[in-house]
Formats: sequence, C-alpha cells, structure tokens
Amino acid sequence: MNIKLIKTEKDYEEALERLELLFDARKGSVEGDELEMLGILVDQYENKNFPIGLPDPVEAIKFRMEQSGYKQSDLADIIGLKSRASEILNRKRKLSLDMIRLLHDRWNIPTDVLIQAY
Repeated sequence: MNIKLIKTEKDYEEALERLELLFDARKGSVEGDELEMLGILVDQYENKNFPIGLPDPVEAIKFRMEQSGYKQSDLADIIGLKSRASEILNRKRKLSLDMIRLLHDRWNIPTDVLIQAY
C-alpha cells in the first residue's frame, strides 16, 4: 500500500485509477483498507477543488414540491396567501424568517439553503 496526499490533478487521476482497480476489494483486507483511505483522500481533494454550492432557495422549494407532489396551494397553506406563494415562486418576494422556519419545519428544507439571497 503506497498512499500519498493528493496535491495535483495528476495525483488525483492516479488515485481514481487505483480506486477503480480496488473497487471490489474485501472490507478489512489490505486492499480494502487502501480503498477506504484513497476514498477519503479523493473526497477531500474534490471538496477542496470542485466545491458544490448550495441550491437556490426557490429551486429547492420547487424541487421539494415536485418530489412530494405538493402544489402551489400547499405552499400557500404554509406561508399564508396564494398570491404570496406565487410571488415567491416567481422571485418577486423574498422569504421572511417566519416563512423559512415554517418551510424547514413542515417540508424539511434545510435552513441554510432557504436563508441564502436570491
């Protein structure tokens, strides 16, 4: 097992190639331990070099609605008025702190997603 930090794109590509070779390694074996360590190093490199930002708040609401079969009227039931729900979905009104709390509590949308500016 020859594991080293992933510092360059070349190191990253080599680690991915090695991961592919070790993919079916048995847990607890030397190869399995190497697979786990390489996975951690690759994950750290990717998080540093290819960060994925949080989703847009309105898109997160729309996604939750689509995934859960909710309609605009369901959103209106949470935040108050149907017209207000329409304004939020069309980006004409910002979410208030109370709306953020309600959407988090009822639809389990993370507050760090909802609180972002859009």
